[in-house]
Formats: sequence, structure tokens, C-alpha cells
Amino acid sequence: MTKIVTALDLPAGSPGGSVELLYDLYTGPDPLIPARTFMLEGDHPPPPPIEVLPAEGKCLTGSDFWAYTDALITHLTSLLNPNDVALTHLQHVAFGATPALLRALPGIPSIALVHGTDLLQAACHDTQRHVLQYTVSKAAAIVVPTTAMADQLSNLAPRLDPAKVHHVPWGVPDHLVTAPPPRRIPDGPGPFRLLYAGRLTAEKGVRTLAEACANDRDITLSIAAPADQYATLAPRLQELRCHHRYLGWLDRSQLWRCFTEHDALAVPSTTLEAFGLVAVEAQACGLPVLYQPVPGLTDVLAGSAFPVDFANPTALTTAINLLRRNPTLLPDLRTAGYANAARHTLSNTATALLELGKRITRGSRPRR
Repeated sequence: MTKIVTALDLPAGSPGGSVELLYDLYTGPDPLIPARTFMLEGDHPPPPPIEVLPAEGKCLTGSDFWAYTDALITHLTSLLNPNDVALTHLQHVAFGATPALLRALPGIPSIALVHGTDLLQAACHDTQRHVLQYTVSKAAAIVVPTTAMADQLSNLAPRLDPAKVHHVPWGVPDHLVTAPPPRRIPDGPGPFRLLYAGRLTAEKGVRTLAEACANDRDITLSIAAPADQYATLAPRLQELRCHHRYLGWLDRSQLWRCFTEHDALAVPSTTLEAFGLVAVEAQACGLPVLYQPVPGLTDVLAGSAFPVDFANPTALTTAINLLRRNPTLLPDLRTAGYANAARHTLSNTATALLELGKRITRGSRPRR
């Protein structure tokens, strides 16, 4: 019997924390959450046991969105027997795979896992807001990784029943916490090695970060990001004469090694972050984090990382000078980062989701 079904409305290999979280929880020879898992077909095959759904007609808004959703419903209905399903995990609750699962498996209880992109898109697009509101009305329980996410969700879905909302932080692989890679370079003189890792969309604040770095020739900025997004940003970097290195789009093991070769990770997000998985992964690898104190990041990082107003052109230089002058500050941030990462493990995330699912499928009202 298939007990759990989940689907993510993205092609395999797409960048972003929601994809990495899906892989971490639902894939591998002994997944933390055994489930029948679907993604959209793309240029790269997904890791097993993920199955692919056709992506023809994928879009975000309007009547074409509902046609695309209907096509997903048709495919899911042909593949799934509702009698074999006890629970669905709804990923990215403002996009097509979620209403498709709800309609392909009517009457099956569901847990909605809310990601940051859901809230950003629902705030800007009527279709995504309607899908989000529909999803939270149908779901038996709604999971958010931070209280900031819960606050924003309630703004977008004012009829939301707060008793259905559960706080379950996302997590990093346990082995990264228990056996982190060794640091590969010592602290010492030379340019400050600052790393940015992630997507280069506007809300990530990388243009502001580049402007701040361009004001300080003693900073070398490394960028690990999708190639097409870097190509769009590169002319601005050249215009600013920002001293930087492009590292490509790194897989997880490459990124973890990269963490050990830098002095700090920059997280300059300009708006709400769902959780900040890359920051906690960096902390698990002993890399201190400099972050813009926006909702979500302040929930997760708080005093374990160094807040910086990246919008202030001189704030980054001031922060790095402070780190350089105080020989204990970077080691103290590493220690605090290790402790913070140890509180946010995948096993904790999976256990909380599985326990919540058990309560739902037993027919009892989930408790907060």
C-alpha cells in the first residue's frame, strides 16, 4: 500500500531549497519519509524513487494554469489508486501539483508544506493566491518552518484556521552535523573570502551584495549559482568592477567542500526567507554567516550569525573589518553556527512530519 504521496511542481535538477529538501526527505535507498514522489520531467533524471510527470503547458497564472493543472490531474489519476493512499504531502502549495493532487485524490487527508516561493508568488498573482487559499482550506494540517512564514501565510489567507498551523523547522542532513568536512584553509592575511550560494533572483539581494563588495577591494566574492542567472548578472558585476569568481552551480557535496574554503557566507535576501537551508548547511560545515535580518532568517539564525544591512554600502566593510580586528569573533561564530545546525537536523524534520501524519490518519484532530 502506498501510504504517502507527494509531488513537487518543478523539474528535477531545479535550483532551490525546496528541491533539496524533497531529495533529502523522500529519496535514497532508505528515505526518511517513504513515499511515492513525483516531479516534472526535465533535462536531468531525478534521483530514485522519484517518478516524472509531463511538464507540457506548465504556467503560473490564468486559464492556461488550470488547463495545465487538469493535465496533471489526468496523469496522476491514471497512476494512483486512492484506496492505496493514506496521506498526501502537498509541496509548493501555490502551484499546479498541489491542486492536482487534491483533485486526483479527493477525500485523502493532506499536510500542506509551505515554502517561501508560495508566499512571494501569492502576494503578487491572483491565481497563486487563490490556489494557496484553496489549499490551506482543504489541508488537514499546514506546516511552516518559521513563525515569520505563519504570519505571512495568515495575511494571504485571512480565513486560515490557526489550529491547523504547525511549526516544523526544515533540516540539514544529520551526517553533515556529526561529521562535517574539515576546514581547508587557515584564517590569515589576504582578501576576505566571501561566498554567495543560491539563486540570483531579485529578492535574493545579490546586486546589492555586489555593490557592497565593489566598495571594498579587499573582498573577493565567490558566486555559486545557476549559469543562466549568472549570465544575466555578469554585465552588472563587470560594470561595478566587483572582484569576484564564478564557481558554477554546485551539487551538494561540492558546495559543502566550497564552504570550507571561504571565510564567511553572505545571505543578503531583501525579503522573507522561508528558512535559509544553505545558511544552516554552511554553519554545519563551520562557515560563519553574514545575513540580512529579514523575517525567516532572523527566526532561524538569530544570534548564531552576524546581521549586516547589505543595503548600506559601508555596512559590509564595517562588519568585515570588525571580524578581522577581533581574532575571536569568527571562531565564536563557528561555534554558535555548529550549535544552531545541530538543532536543525533532517531526522528531526522527518520525525515531526511522520508523527503529524500519524495523528491525521488516525482521524484525530492534529494538536499544535
